[in-house]
Amino acid sequence: MAIDKTDLYDAVAGTGKALAHGKRLELLELLAQGERPVRELSEAAGLKLTTASAHLQILHEAGLVTTRRQGTSVRYRLAGADVAGLLSVLCEVADNHRAEVESVRRAYLDTENIRTVGREELLRAAEEGRALVLDVRPVEEYRGGHVPGAVSIPLAELAERLAEIPPDVEVVAYCRGRYCVLSYDAVRLLQDRGHDAALLEDGILEWRRDGMPVTAS
Repeated sequence: MAIDKTDLYDAVAGTGKALAHGKRLELLELLAQGERPVRELSEAAGLKLTTASAHLQILHEAGLVTTRRQGTSVRYRLAGADVAGLLSVLCEVADNHRAEVESVRRAYLDTENIRTVGREELLRAAEEGRALVLDVRPVEEYRGGHVPGAVSIPLAELAERLAEIPPDVEVVAYCRGRYCVLSYDAVRLLQDRGHDAALLEDGILEWRRDGMPVTAS
């Protein structure tokens, strides 16, 4: 059977079809933090177990995720770092070129009165002792890889652990990626409690994509 260029593009389009669902993108963002079993993924994404399994199967068939068995559990992970990069670029392109995405993002994340900090500014301030870098993801995600020097206080524990944060430095929070609400909620909580707080313009997804240093523990 003769193969032409359309066949090639159709084959590539299969990857796009696998990405054409918001929950599958969310699952990829979760897997960018580290490998996880389907039950954890379903809970984190707010999906029924069977629904999460169906989405993961589509991603698996498209070659975007792989699996390994650990005892009786099947654990999912991204097929490669390039998959995380693809997700990050997809979000960035949508943000830059679709007004609807920008509008929904601002409404969902409530960006008003939140200052963002760039990578160079963050690293410089942290090195000079003027900023504390705060990772507000669940601790298992922090252990899988975090911004060097970042302190782990999951958002769910932040209100009870504010005494651990020095009052005389700016706190710069980050989480999974550019659409992760955890860091926005953390910044607002810190501001309400009198702390000088800002948001890292990247999540760990974008940080990894561009080859920035990551520490695992």
